[in-house]
Amino acid sequence: MQNLLTILSKKTKLKKEYIRNILTLLNEGSTIPFIARYRKEMTGGASDEILREFETIYLSSKKLLERKDEISRLIKERANLSESLKKSIQEAQTLRVLEDIYRPFKEKKTSRATIAMACGLTPLANTLQNAKLTKQELIAHAKNFIKGKIKSYEEAIKGAQDILAERYAEQPREREALRNSMLRFALLESKKTKNFNENGAFKNLAGKSEKVAYIPSYRYLAIMRGVKEKELSVKITTDIKRIEENIKKYKIPHNASSSKELLFEAYKNGLKRLLLPSLEREIHSELKEKADISAINVFGKNLEQLLMTPPVTKKVILGVDPAFVSGCKLAVLDENGNYLESAVIYPTEPKKDYENSKNKVLELSKKYNISGVAIGNGTASRETQEFFARLNRDDNANLNYTVVSEAGASVYSASKLAQDEYPNLDVTIRGAISIAGRVRDPMATLVKIDPKSLGIGQYQHDVNQKLLEKKLDDVTCDLVNRVGVDINSASVSLLSHVAGIGVKIAQNIIDYRQTNGNFTTKSQLLKVKGLGKKAYEQAAGFIRIKNPKNRLDDTGIHPESYLIAKKLDGLDLNEVNPHAILKDWHPKSISSLSLTEHVGVETLQDIIKELQKPGFDIREELPAIPFKKEITDIKKLQEGDFISGIVRNITDFGAFVDIGLKNDGMIHISKMSEKRISHPLEILSINQYLPQIEVIGIDKEKGKVSLSLNQ
Repeated sequence: MQNLLTILSKKTKLKKEYIRNILTLLNEGSTIPFIARYRKEMTGGASDEILREFETIYLSSKKLLERKDEISRLIKERANLSESLKKSIQEAQTLRVLEDIYRPFKEKKTSRATIAMACGLTPLANTLQNAKLTKQELIAHAKNFIKGKIKSYEEAIKGAQDILAERYAEQPREREALRNSMLRFALLESKKTKNFNENGAFKNLAGKSEKVAYIPSYRYLAIMRGVKEKELSVKITTDIKRIEENIKKYKIPHNASSSKELLFEAYKNGLKRLLLPSLEREIHSELKEKADISAINVFGKNLEQLLMTPPVTKKVILGVDPAFVSGCKLAVLDENGNYLESAVIYPTEPKKDYENSKNKVLELSKKYNISGVAIGNGTASRETQEFFARLNRDDNANLNYTVVSEAGASVYSASKLAQDEYPNLDVTIRGAISIAGRVRDPMATLVKIDPKSLGIGQYQHDVNQKLLEKKLDDVTCDLVNRVGVDINSASVSLLSHVAGIGVKIAQNIIDYRQTNGNFTTKSQLLKVKGLGKKAYEQAAGFIRIKNPKNRLDDTGIHPESYLIAKKLDGLDLNEVNPHAILKDWHPKSISSLSLTEHVGVETLQDIIKELQKPGFDIREELPAIPFKKEITDIKKLQEGDFISGIVRNITDFGAFVDIGLKNDGMIHISKMSEKRISHPLEILSINQYLPQIEVIGIDKEKGKVSLSLNQ
């Protein structure tokens, strides 16, 4: 434990006392959201983001320590674990360095070197490595090893060179020095293959040479996708001549005789045949790992912003799933997100039935007092937007609309979850409901969909899927718990992301609700099958009950602090001084108030905020989804025009903005600010409304528009 504490205190910015507390809480089964919100005094107020990072460092550090113990044991079993070797193992800071140390001691597969050693050529290899003999003397000495499979002195010398080649390639310091050099100076070169498409997706990536140290993560992933598609080939190149000169200078004994030529050949063979290919694979692995982490972090930020989009309240929403031949599917959701009615209209090609489509929409609008329309951005979206813009213009329909990503809607509509929720509806209508739900309550709707299907971020199918799933699940859990969940209306998907509650318990909660009616107190959760005291401790603070018996049940105050909240309730909360109150309460009231080390200034401040705004949704403070009446026409656009738009996706290299066209416009990172920024996420967010964007390029044939925020 002490070793681990020392490592974690160096790798994180947290104090040792907080690290010790966090480890204890994690080992007791506490979740990150619970620790971040309700154990602030034990962590120094660390946020869920800091705690997630800590957890990652903790797990990797623990793995490093376990591997050190394992390697020490394995070496001790197979060879002499010297003090210098022990020291090297203990000082290793990464698994990569640790594996370099262990490499010479691994049980080896059959290789040219192992065959040579089996033939008894190790003494000859040692003689050659000393390089004290002349070339002729070495040949004479090599003749003593002609026996068994060795038929000539040439074969004996060749076997000795194979042993030295492998010995050179496995030296830890040699590997680390060359690896570091390649990471700084090596080049990644991409070339066309015979399958290369000159006008394809990789046309700008072929024939490139870029330093490994500087290649952006998104470009590396793009190049490797080209390799996977067999349109590109890649190679990592380095200055071999300089390495060979270093071998002559540092690896060949200064007093070497003429046999040094054979020794140099052995090392050179080890370099080109073994060491460089091995390091090239490692560098690709490191580049991939860095690119994955970068892309996954972009996914996480995009998802966070998408899920935190404020719900559109007090509006009846019409969801529209556009299509040509099969028609536009309509679904009406009331102010609480309940499904009311559906229909199919044909305002686009091939039927282009404007009158009947208009009449149906106006009928639904009048019947339910529809005040907002959510249109999916897929096939026929542009034409459907034109239909609603015409309705507003010619018939004064006053149906303001917004375009939402329909990514994953088809996945959800065909899922078992959708079948359970809407068993009597067609798959296509479920899709329209999902589109409307993304406006009505984005978080409650989008948690039902696999995050990889949401069409955000970059190269989601090329990154490490396990890491991606963990990141996206962590982000979802942290946000769901930050916002809170109405236990009487939440779906299984939403409840399963509450701290301490998984899918099974979430379903048990739904079953209990259906059998016994709505929950009226949080304590009723303890009657749910499988939900014990630990799960209740973790979940209770994040659960909300509307119109409860105890008004504290509609706040983020944890039940363990209700006694404190009730005592505060009679005070003027705007004048309360948490420091003074704690000083007054401790220790005389500690027994009656159940005060523990978990209640300090930070927790008290949280309780006061919750009492000031019971039932408050933090998403209400964020900018609302913008609606519009008219549509942009690419034929009328000109360079230099200023238009408005909504950010739909953010990548490392830029942002894609819905400006009312079939294709999203693109703002390159270099066109986002006159000041240099390192990432678009510094100034932009998903669903952000940009009131003034300059058009700097138009490709009418491809329907692409380049945009700028610099002005």
